Amino acid sequence: MTSAEISAALVAERRFHDRCRDALAAMVEGADEQVVIGENASASGADAEVLGYQLRSKAKELKELPQVPAFFGRLDFGAGGEHAGQSYHVGRLRITEHPAAPPLVVDWRAPVSRAFYQAGANDPQGVDVRRRFGWAPGSKGDSRDLTGLEDERLGRGEGGAASAILAGEIERPRVGPMRDIAATIQPEQDDLVRAALADSVCVQGAPGTGKTAVGLHRAAYLLYTFPRRIQRGGLLVLGPNRTFLSYISAVLPALGENGVRQSTVAELVGRFPVRSYDDEPAATLKHDPRMAEVLRRALYGRVSTAAITGSLAVKDDAAWWRVSESVLEGIVRAVRSEEPPYLVGRERVRSRVVRHLQEQAERRGAVVGRAWQQRMERARPVREFLDAVWPKVRPEEVVHQLLTDGAELAGAADGVFDSDEQQALLWDRPPRSYKSAQWSAADLVLIDEAAGLLDHPEGYGHIVVDEAQDLSPMQARAIARRAVFGSLTVLGDLAQGTTPWAARDWGEQLGHLGKPEAAVVPLTVGFRVPEAVVELANQVLGRLDVSVPPARSLRRDGELRVRRVDDVVAGAVDAVRRALGFEGSVGVIAAEADVARVRDGLVAAGVEAAGADELGARVAVVAAGEVKGLEYDHVVAVEPAAVVEGEARGLERLYVVLTRAVSRLDVVHARELPFGGARS
Repeated sequence: MTSAEISAALVAERRFHDRCRDALAAMVEGADEQVVIGENASASGADAEVLGYQLRSKAKELKELPQVPAFFGRLDFGAGGEHAGQSYHVGRLRITEHPAAPPLVVDWRAPVSRAFYQAGANDPQGVDVRRRFGWAPGSKGDSRDLTGLEDERLGRGEGGAASAILAGEIERPRVGPMRDIAATIQPEQDDLVRAALADSVCVQGAPGTGKTAVGLHRAAYLLYTFPRRIQRGGLLVLGPNRTFLSYISAVLPALGENGVRQSTVAELVGRFPVRSYDDEPAATLKHDPRMAEVLRRALYGRVSTAAITGSLAVKDDAAWWRVSESVLEGIVRAVRSEEPPYLVGRERVRSRVVRHLQEQAERRGAVVGRAWQQRMERARPVREFLDAVWPKVRPEEVVHQLLTDGAELAGAADGVFDSDEQQALLWDRPPRSYKSAQWSAADLVLIDEAAGLLDHPEGYGHIVVDEAQDLSPMQARAIARRAVFGSLTVLGDLAQGTTPWAARDWGEQLGHLGKPEAAVVPLTVGFRVPEAVVELANQVLGRLDVSVPPARSLRRDGELRVRRVDDVVAGAVDAVRRALGFEGSVGVIAAEADVARVRDGLVAAGVEAAGADELGARVAVVAAGEVKGLEYDHVVAVEPAAVVEGEARGLERLYVVLTRAVSRLDVVHARELPFGGARS
């Protein structure tokens, strides 16, 4: 296109964008009107309540939409095919001037929009022209912010050349919460986003490949495509910590999806506050998958026929009904062999005992109805029998007794844990009762396991699990229990596993998550981390004990500096001052033990430095253990050797630290680098 043609097209597109903004404002106003109409409707009772809730929810969602441009692309279809001669603007939300009218903007998740991400010169999919729009950074949807456009004429076999608008959007400075990638989804990412609801998928994503964004966009796609099925079961997003969840919190609302539960695994299983801490050996054992068998034995060890010393007799008015000792023993043994959830088993025993009583009564001509059955179920002899052979128990009671009673633990752990491991599990100062226990984070995972043995927990239609490589087998089991009838999107990178129990193999981890059949799809092409930074990180990757393909980057920009200095704090201050000469955020990442003095050095030098949880700050000083999932335009990595020494899987932690950089990386060190080949 000539300059004149581009200018004319921009004027037309800005005018169309004004029309879209007016239509969206009318949609919001119309939603409010529908709420009023719905409240005055003739429907009554539950129907009116449901209708009112749905209308209010829709109105609320529209009002809470972030202010962003109405569209980011356009598809012009050629002759032939389902969409012959049609043009569609593609955006984050469907916009229409009237419910029955063709949309002004189609949702990026609509089937027709897939061609925007998948069409190419070799396979145009009926598209004649694909247009991308360039918007001013931080635009809230003012039409004047539409600054450029690019056309790919796929119908003429053109396309595939690097898109300046696409590259500019990917490389735009990172400040504040994570952005959506609806405008920049790549074909291999789109395949994952649009995977079927029933399919569980595992994304092994190298740093900067967009695995987190893919997971969140898949959540938005499923909510759009299967609203009833997902809403019936619910959708859950699990992240490694609250800082990470705050960072990603704006993505789903930007895509028009509100009300999705976002949680950490610790919060998911957190029945009680964490008030104590395990040493690493004890925590590692509690997260070991063998604990599941120990807990199962401890719980079902309470089931016993030893307390049956005779027949059970229940008086009903003038009649007595009895169940013999042998029949009672048979009932308990039969139910136990079925291995139902513990509380389900208790009720099965009760119902089968009552059935025997009912059969006797019916043979003698007694009138037996529901009221009679309930009276028998509540009869004192029946309750006392149940409490003796299949007693009620709380999950925290099971865990408390296991960790405080050496004999109980020895019986349940026989052949599972050796004597030294059992001793490591026992509390040094056991509380008198489970009611006064000071639980650790690992204890809460065990309580959740015991609760899952008692009864099925709340399930979800779909769960997105990020940083899944860091889950322990017992944490993974907690997720599996909540996805028995749903599916998972598992996101992670084995090379970034930093917990003592981090997975080294996806097959085993997916087994713990209850989805061994899930396909593992690698993403190795990075869009976020520059090539020079990826090459440095790959030097660390080569020293890790994981089978992960090296990442490669499509970005030839960016900058890497590795400098040896006498004083790393002074070196960090110099690097930050230099970084502040560029646009974007600055992350200063150091070992936990060095964070305070690095921050003090920056403050003394007049640099205002925030913490990891202060999103939007220009400069953040962050401990290496807190940066997983975060990204900064400029990273200053302070003393890599100290990062490596700070924890058992320090090389994996360093790999994470180095790959947080979006544009520039400064490595500042006074000691030898813990990887070879880097320039100093």
